[in-house]
Formats: sequence, structure tokens, C-alpha cells
Amino acid sequence: MFELKERDGLARICELRTRHGSVTTPALLPVVNPNQLTITPRVMRERFKVQILITNSYIIKTDEALREKALSGGLHRLLDFDGPVMTDSGTFQSYVYGKVGVGHKEIVEFQRDIGSDIGTILDVFSEPDWTEEQTRKATEETLHRAEESVPLKGDMLLAGTVQGGVYPELRRECAERLSTMAFDVHPIGGVVPLLENYRFADIAEVIIASKKGLDPSRPVHLFGAGHPMMFPFAVLLGCDLFDSASYAKYAREERFMYPTGTKFLRDLHDLACDCPACSSTSVKELVAMSVAERTRTIAEHNLFTSLKELRKVRNAIHEGSIWEMVEMRARAHPALLAVLKVLKKHGEYLEGFEPVSRRGAFFYCGPESYDRPVVKMYRERFFSRYRRPGSKVLVGFEEGPKPYSRGYAGEIAKISQEVDADFLVASFFGPAPIELDELYPIAQSVIPDHLDHEVAESVRKTMERHAHTHGYPLAVMWEGDETLEFLKDVVPGKSRHDLDLLRARAVLDMQFGRGAADILDGRKVEFVKSRNTGKIRNIIIDGVHAFSMRAHDGRLTPKMEGARMLMVVLPPHAMRVIIQDEPAEFAAKGNNVFAKFVVDCDPDIRPGDSVLVVNTKGALAAVGRALMVKGEMLAFKRGIAVRVKETAED
Repeated sequence: MFELKERDGLARICELRTRHGSVTTPALLPVVNPNQLTITPRVMRERFKVQILITNSYIIKTDEALREKALSGGLHRLLDFDGPVMTDSGTFQSYVYGKVGVGHKEIVEFQRDIGSDIGTILDVFSEPDWTEEQTRKATEETLHRAEESVPLKGDMLLAGTVQGGVYPELRRECAERLSTMAFDVHPIGGVVPLLENYRFADIAEVIIASKKGLDPSRPVHLFGAGHPMMFPFAVLLGCDLFDSASYAKYAREERFMYPTGTKFLRDLHDLACDCPACSSTSVKELVAMSVAERTRTIAEHNLFTSLKELRKVRNAIHEGSIWEMVEMRARAHPALLAVLKVLKKHGEYLEGFEPVSRRGAFFYCGPESYDRPVVKMYRERFFSRYRRPGSKVLVGFEEGPKPYSRGYAGEIAKISQEVDADFLVASFFGPAPIELDELYPIAQSVIPDHLDHEVAESVRKTMERHAHTHGYPLAVMWEGDETLEFLKDVVPGKSRHDLDLLRARAVLDMQFGRGAADILDGRKVEFVKSRNTGKIRNIIIDGVHAFSMRAHDGRLTPKMEGARMLMVVLPPHAMRVIIQDEPAEFAAKGNNVFAKFVVDCDPDIRPGDSVLVVNTKGALAAVGRALMVKGEMLAFKRGIAVRVKETAED
């Protein structure tokens, strides 16, 4: 029903299967009111390529003519739309107008009977200004209705809405309890008042609290968040579906929607937009149109703009640049910039889903870039996994050309002839030993020469932490020949280090955990290098090809012999994905590991990590690259958890 295809942290591209076809998420569901069709569903499908839409079952049920058509011919014929259709239940109407004259069981049965692909329970809308006691009472009623609604869904997918107001613990508790019920989709409700008041930071808190409690294998729908300003942020936090009535509502108010905000027609000099609606007209021509034609044209612009923004979001997930997109979009409004402060607050949670590397480089977009999960991941793995080589002297360099071992090759060679020293760069990401200079994201990053003051101060504090954690009898910053003369007088000697061996040891520990490099102790280690770049390509241990080093991110891919060596030195469950015995036999023949066969998994595994695939007895079957983290592997019933790279039968 729901399958993970690609991901960038919590942001994900998935396939949602319904009775009327599949939907690629993140996706927008335009709201269709059968009584007021600004753009018809058929036009949405054919011209705008809309995958799925949403309509209100309460409106259909309470209109006698619509009700009879829906019951006799089905919802899709009523709307003239052959793709998936989701229905809302009347919850928002109850929020706006008070009570609705329909029962929560009755409305679910009606949605089922008219052929809705995804129905929705009649939950209780929680308003932001309610007390915690009021909100808890409403949330309990929502959960009661949810429990009674699930048995009525039949073949229809059913959406169980997360409520809980602005109280994170209530949101998480509601999400956890809904996750134990047989729902298929989870909308996050009650956010429209927050959106209307630009309380984007509160919305981020609501999403994160809900995500922490939800089953990760189910799509998340952010109800009422139909403005393109919100899409990148919400997707970054794991939302998959959005509905929009705004495209038509704003058009009736002569308002244009953009990823950076909203503009009234009266305030525009030109239609600075290349969408099909705008490229064929002008401000002057729009003003001269009839009200109906003008409303339709602006609605088309709004829909084109919203759909285009989600296509950009999907591309950002695909290329691994969703964080850059969010940070750049945040400059559009101070309320959006406040969301980045919320993301910093929840850095530990977000790091739990952070990929260990990306296709593209890390781009610095502002001081908030320092708080991205990938920066936190590097620092934490460095301080918990890295072991310094053992020299008594540390020579530090300022940020410089990359890779550092080339940028500072002359200085390193000169110092190494006179002093036995280790080398390190005070990088944006934290302490960067020369031997880690090819590891993502150290080399694969674009950082300005002059950092913002707060970032420079954070880097300084991280270097102080390094001084306390990996203490050296003597540490100096390189200031030219006078530094070398000082070192020659104090600690004369000659370097004992082989940079290739240091690199292999450091990457093994950073990638697989402290102690992984012990597999090299007492063994003959040889390196095969690229003729063009001089970079390590293969590591040969005792005559056996044990590891390959990837050029694009400096990480190691274990061959089966290397994996067997790691099995000996790593703790019992470290970097393991344990799968059922029969599927393990298939993995040993080169088949990918599907989530439904996973029994257990090391919780420290992150997307992109090279992992050891073992059966329930601990026998090694294959080596692969993780696409999911532990909670996802144990929750998803479809999709690949580990893409197998090497097998026992190779």
C-alpha cells in the first residue's frame, strides 16, 4: 500500500497504492467542491496532471442530488475523475459552523459506500487556544471515534487524524494510540488556525510530535496546509500529502500564491511568472476579464505554482538537497526562519534519520546550516569513534583548499621531515584530521571563506572539546616556518605515519564504530590507487580484497572477506541487520532485503550505512547498504530495507 522509494532524512518519495491507481508522494490533493468547480476535476487530471484529489463527503451527503448520484454511480463518476479520490468527513465544517448533523460511524460508512479510495474519520477539531484539559477531552473523543470507525472501512483505505492542539505530548500520545489501530493514512489535523496566523514554528512542533508517535510505514497528511510556502518544511519533517482549497479560495480574492508568499493582483505591475496561465496574459488583461474568467485564471496559476513547488521538493529529495531548499526558502518570511530554530531544538531526533552521505555537496546557506543533522552526526561520530594516531604533537591548520591533504601537502611534508606529528584542520564541521579529509561531508562541501560570527564561535568551542577529548602533550596552530622552528627545538624527530594506513584506520572506525580498525592490526595491508587521482580504491588485507573506497564520499564498501573480519571485532549486534533465515538464503544469492523480513537491526544504523546482513543465528549472508533505519525496517511491509552489494556466494 505504501512503499519507500527514495529519501533524504525524514523527507521521502514514496508510492501510495489505491484502488484507482498509484500516487507518487509528496503529493498535493486539490480540494474539489462539487457545487463550486473553479477548475473541473477532468481538467485537473488532463491539463495539470493531478494524481489525486480530495472532496468533502459531508457536503455530498447533505445535498440530496449529489448524494443520490454518488450512491448510484459512485464518487468517481460524480466528479468525472478516474484517479484516486480522498474524502474528508465534515470535521472542518464542524469547526467553522459548530455541530454537523451526521454521526461518526454513519459518515465512514457513507464514504465507503460511494467508493472513496481514502476515507477519513469524523474527528474533533482541537483549537490552539484551548486549555490542555479541553484538548485532552477532545482528543479522547477522537480516539474513541477512531476505534469505532476502523471496523467499518471495508476495502477503503481509512485516515485516522492526529489531534492534540499545541500540546506535543498529547499529539504524540494520540499518534501512538492511532498507530495501534488498522489505519492506512494519518492526517495531522487542527493546524489551519496556526497557518492563518503564520505560526509556522508551532506547526513544526506539532508535526514533529506527531511523527514521533506515528507508525513510519503510513503516509502522513498535513490537513489544510495548501500553501506552497509550507511544502518544503513539512516534507523535510516527514509529511507526504497536502490538500489545498487555497488555490481557488485565494483566486476568488484575486490573490496569487508563490513559494515565497501571496500577492494581490492590485499590487502587481507584471505577472513575473512563466506558468501556462500567466504566460498567456497580463495584469491589464486580467483586470479587463469577467470575474469568473479572472478567478479561473488566477486559480490555474495557483494550482500550477503549488504543483511545481512539490515537483521541486521531490527533485530536492532525489538529489539530497532538501535542507538547502528549506534554508533558502526560510528567507521568505521571518515566521519561516523561526522554523529553523525548532529544527535545531530537535536535532537529535532528526539525526536519527540522517543519511550518512548524499549525491551532491553540502552547501552552506547561512548560520543555520551549522545546525543541520549531518553536521551533528559528523561531530558525534568523531568524538565517539575517532582514535588519534598516537603522535605527541598535533599541528592544526585553518580551513583551506580541499582535500586538505593536497591543499596542505607541502606543509605536511616539510613538518613530517622534522617532527613526528598528527595533522588536523579546524573545519566548519569540527575537527577534521588529515586522514578523514575525503570523508563526506568534509571534502564534499562548499563553505564561505568567512563564517558568520556565531558559527565561528561554535567551531571554536568544538575545537576546545576536541582538545579535552583527544588530548595531546603539545598542540600548535600552523603559522609558517616559525612554527616549524619551534617544533624542531621542542620535539625533533621524523614522522612514523603512513597516510594511507591512517586513512584506512580512521574511516573504518568512523564508519563502523570504534574498534573496527583493529582488523588491520598485525596484518599485511596494501592499497590499490587510482592512476588519475591517487586516491585509494581498494584495500587488500593479507592478500585478500577486503574493502573498496568510494570516490564520491570517501566511505568503504566491505567485500565479504572484509565483512567477516568486521564480524570478529565488532560487538554482537553492531552494524547488523538480522533477517529471517529463509530470506537470508536469498540475500546470500544477491537478492535485496525487504523490510517485511527484518527481525532486528542495530539502532545506530543510518540510511546509506554499509551493513552486515545476518540470519537469526548470526551467520553472515550478505553486505548491503541500508535504505531505512530500525523503526522503519520493523514497520514497513513493502519495500527494500537493504540493497545488497556483496554476498556469500560471490
